[in-house]
Amino acid sequence: MNDKPMILIIDDEAKIIEIVKAFLETKGFKVLFAETGEIGFELFKKNSIALVLLDLMLPGISGEELCIKMRQTSRVPIIMLTAKVTEADLVNGFDYGADDYITKPFGLKELYVRIEAVLRRSKSDLVPLFQKSKFGDNDLVIDFENRMVMKKLQPVNFTPNEYKIFMSLIKFPNKTFTRDELIQIALGQDFEGFDRAVDSHIKNIRQKIETDPKNPVYIITVHGIGYKFGGQ
Repeated sequence: MNDKPMILIIDDEAKIIEIVKAFLETKGFKVLFAETGEIGFELFKKNSIALVLLDLMLPGISGEELCIKMRQTSRVPIIMLTAKVTEADLVNGFDYGADDYITKPFGLKELYVRIEAVLRRSKSDLVPLFQKSKFGDNDLVIDFENRMVMKKLQPVNFTPNEYKIFMSLIKFPNKTFTRDELIQIALGQDFEGFDRAVDSHIKNIRQKIETDPKNPVYIITVHGIGYKFGGQ
């Protein structure tokens, strides 16, 4: 079983792909690559990608558009590869959801350091995918910047622990959390309750955000494992 992290390179310059791929493989990474955004996105959807190196100036769908599409479903780290160096360009890249950037031409050592830093940081970050999320035709709206959750345009009043658990779930779409993980990430290592206390919090969260709490569409139980956010 090969458990090496997999990096996806999306760049239309074959020479860059060739050099970066060979270098990263010497560092123990598995590497997939694509020269168009369309092919890159298909590879992204079908594989377990640990990090994306994304050129912003791609033919067809742009790197910015691709970053937005990835961020709709995934928190996978994205490092922009860009020849654009203006402050506005870089700010836009971060607004689209990128985690870091490196300007062309770049050194392989610098690239490796940035990759390692982003991967290390991504293990503990609870950075939102975007500033505002809407689900179910505005049935549920989450405003990360203002720390607000709205159900049918009405504010949801979470307790502090309910809010932490909900934020943990929503910031990692499609990830199934065990009860222990939710305790560690949302409630902290000093939490002295039992892991089943998480079930009580989940029940309360469902009462506040689900139209039918007995048939939830947002907080999904993954039997034998834990919970995940299921909003689309």
